Amino acid sequence: MTTMRVLVVEDESKMADLLRRGLREDGFAVDLAANGEDGSWMGIENDYDVILLDVMLPDVDGFEVCRRLRAGGRWAPILMLTARAGVQDRVAGLDAGADDYLTKPFSFDELLARVRALLRRGPSERPPVLSVGDLVLDPATRRVARGDEEIDLTPKEFALLDLFLRHPGEALSRARILEHVWDFAYDGDSNVVDVYIRYLREKIDRPFGRRSIETVRGVGYRLRRPPDDVPPTSG
Repeated sequence: MTTMRVLVVEDESKMADLLRRGLREDGFAVDLAANGEDGSWMGIENDYDVILLDVMLPDVDGFEVCRRLRAGGRWAPILMLTARAGVQDRVAGLDAGADDYLTKPFSFDELLARVRALLRRGPSERPPVLSVGDLVLDPATRRVARGDEEIDLTPKEFALLDLFLRHPGEALSRARILEHVWDFAYDGDSNVVDVYIRYLREKIDRPFGRRSIETVRGVGYRLRRPPDDVPPTSG
């Protein structure tokens, strides 16, 4: 039977020792990192089957470590550990690329159960980066850029651009956009699509002299494919 290798990134020495001892007793090989910089380096340089990552670290926090690991191409399951039980913290951890979240204090039996569940699931594949021309969206890191310039989008704007980039050159109806970006149960004003299209154009097109999102009369909107997405000429 192959020994599973675990990285524990935890700055509290007592907690780190408890985790290492308990995991070793359960048959795991355990490496420890006492800060975010070491955890980032070890997680990228070595292959781990699962990573236990504390949020409150003395240098860079666990959210940043998680983002670095994912950006570095490491997709081992990550279980984040924290004394912060707020919903926003859990959301931040999951958005950074974590797979699960456990609030301190916790039962070691529950931690082991969650680790076993993550191991059964195995490493996730990195979502493919989406691009049309120089417009790029990375679902894994939630990064959007036009060329070398990063673009800050709200969650709805991000979801809207994600839809367009998955269907370049295809005319998308307002109804389809509503179903994808909002949900089937949305019963608000359908003009919300037009509003968010305007918001998106203001961020990904106008500052760069582009017109990549075009209106398709009687249908909805379409993301142009290159070479149509070029700066307008004067005259």
